[in-house]
Formats: sequence, C-alpha cells, structure tokens
Amino acid sequence: MQVFDNTMRRASRRASLRRGSISALPQKSAEIPWDIFERLFLPFLLCLGAAIVSSHLLHALSMSSISTFAIFVWFALATVGAVLFYHFVKVSASGKGVLITGCEAPLAWYLAKKLDDLGFTVYAGFNTPIEDSDEAKILKEETSGRMKLLHVDVTSEKTLLEAARYVSQHLPHGAEGLWSVVHCAHWIALGELEWIPFGVLRKSLDLNLLGVARLTQIFLPLVRRAHGRVVFLTSGLNRVPSPVRGIQNATQAAVDCFAACLRQEMRTRGVDVSVVAAGEFSPGNGWLNETELRDQAKQMWNALSSEQKKTYGEDYYEAAMTSVEKYSRQASDIQPTLRVLIDAVTRTFPMARYTPVTTTEKLQIFLAEHLPPSLYEQLYGEQKKFVY
Repeated sequence: MQVFDNTMRRASRRASLRRGSISALPQKSAEIPWDIFERLFLPFLLCLGAAIVSSHLLHALSMSSISTFAIFVWFALATVGAVLFYHFVKVSASGKGVLITGCEAPLAWYLAKKLDDLGFTVYAGFNTPIEDSDEAKILKEETSGRMKLLHVDVTSEKTLLEAARYVSQHLPHGAEGLWSVVHCAHWIALGELEWIPFGVLRKSLDLNLLGVARLTQIFLPLVRRAHGRVVFLTSGLNRVPSPVRGIQNATQAAVDCFAACLRQEMRTRGVDVSVVAAGEFSPGNGWLNETELRDQAKQMWNALSSEQKKTYGEDYYEAAMTSVEKYSRQASDIQPTLRVLIDAVTRTFPMARYTPVTTTEKLQIFLAEHLPPSLYEQLYGEQKKFVY
C-alpha cells in the first residue's frame, strides 16, 4: 500500500472547512456527557455508604429516626453541587499557548479555531509544509493574529526540533512555558494483518506511537515549566477486537498505556495527562472518499500472493474492505469529541480519561472488557462480522 493521494481529500476537506463556524458541524443526535457521569459515579457510591453508616449510628444512639434514603438524598445533593462546580471550573486563556498536531484533519482544525476564539495562543501543526496546505491557509484567514502555523511532521526529528525552538521563542507574553500539547495526528491503516505490507505497519507505528512519544519528550520540559497538560486523542474502540482494524487498534492501545504511565510520572510535577478515547470515526488522516478506499483495496489485493488470494478469496476480501466504507460515506459527528478536547485543555481539573462515544459503543466496550472472550465473541462475532 502506498501513501494515500492527498489531492481529492484536500479538496473535499477544503469545501467542508469553508462552511463556517463550529455550529455548522453535523450533529446526529444528543450527546451523552459520559465524563460528568463518570466523575459523579464514585462520589455517589461514597454518599450511599456514608448514608448507611450515618443512619445506623443515629438509630443506634437513639438520636434520630431519619431514613437512610433521606440522608443519602441530602448527601447526594450537596455532593453533586460540589462535584459539578469542581468539574466546570476553567482556566484563563490569557497568556497560555496550546500546540495541536494533525491540523489538516477536520477535528484538529476546528479545535485550533475554537481555542483561538477562546483566547488561547494556538500553534497549529500540519504534517505537510504550510505553503502546500489549503487547510492552513483557510485557518489563518479565519482566526486571530495569535494563531501560529507550524510544519510538524511527527516522524521527522528535524521538524520536531524546529517546532520546539519556534514555540519556545514565541511563547505568549509572560508565559513560562507551553500550557498544553494536544496529539491529534493519526494515520489510519485498515486491512487484515496478512494483507498489509510491512512498510505500512512500520509507518503506522512511527506516526501513531513513536512520533507521539518523541514529540512528547521534546515538548515536555516546556509543558512542565507551565504546569500544563498533555492530551492524547485515541480510539475508545481499541479495546474492542475487530477484524481489519488490528494495527490501528494496536497503536491506539499502546498510546493509552503510554499516557497512563506518563500520568503517574508527571503527577508530582504538576502536569496533567488526559486521554480522549473517541468513538468509531477516528479523526486522523484516514478520512477516505470511496474512490480512494477502493483504489487502495485493489492495490493491496494485487500485492497478495497467489496462495493468499486463493485462501481468502476475492469475495471475502471485498466484503472485508467494503465494511469500512462508512468511513467515507457517512458524515461523522465530531461535536462530542471536540467538546471534550476543549474541556481537557480548558478545565482546571481535567479528567484522566474522556470517552465521547455513543451508547452502543459504550456498551460494546464494557462487554469486551468484562465478558469472557468466548461469550463476547458469541455476541459480537459471526453475526457482527465486518460490521463495527
């Protein structure tokens, strides 16, 4: 498989970006704020436990006959108010810089624009040189003078060091360091393992994992000086085993583990680390149109050996590859992921993990993590083949 041709993708994204503001983005259904539910879950359990203990003590000491439920309601109301206040407190955007990678993709592009609207100094990183990027030109036209455009190829040591030098020399006035690094650069490789050339596997690892780790290494001193945060965009479905998405799930799961370890390392340094585990429509460089998808499928099929073609059969191969056509045919709802990325940057107390996914995806992730593999495969195996 060769690198996808960017011409058609650039034209379609340019048209979509020119539609206007964030509010113009497609929104399929009402969003479920899983982050708020997850932040309230443990406090609610503690309230229940405290209510049971308090009620028994009051009854044992003959001090009151108030019910456990009444005490729980009182504790819960007070706790909800305190937790929601804690959850929604925001930092001031003035004097804070945010580096975002992968801004040629719609999600990162809109994130850069929104953070600029909020008053942050944004360093928008593009995988290609700025002069060759239509998305960069449009972003510059539609944002304030605080917006800085950078060539940030996460697989190139030279561009990473040049970007770090530029950012350190152009920090907002009075800033001691960089407030946040948001990793949005992705490269999506789809196909069963035996079909994907090794060069594609290597590129996926270089860009989705090693490049992320190296960029974090380089910028971490700047983030540490500002007591800022690092935000990783991954896929919530990396915990769901699926055919055709093996290498993609593997790299995203690796980033999840990398971020969890980094969070422990940075805890005493005043640096927050958050993971945004998005839903099905991975917001990377794999927003394919149908023509590109079919062309890449043909190239991979032609590269297979005669024995492989005979073993898999053209019908099976075509069914597997066309199962991912919804990446190109359906308009993705990036509003939930966009919201939690903004929250991860702007909240005073960001969460360790955000999961902007649908109810169906949330259920499948839960079952994949907690059911025995044999039972899970009965539920999501044959009858769900090539549908994910």
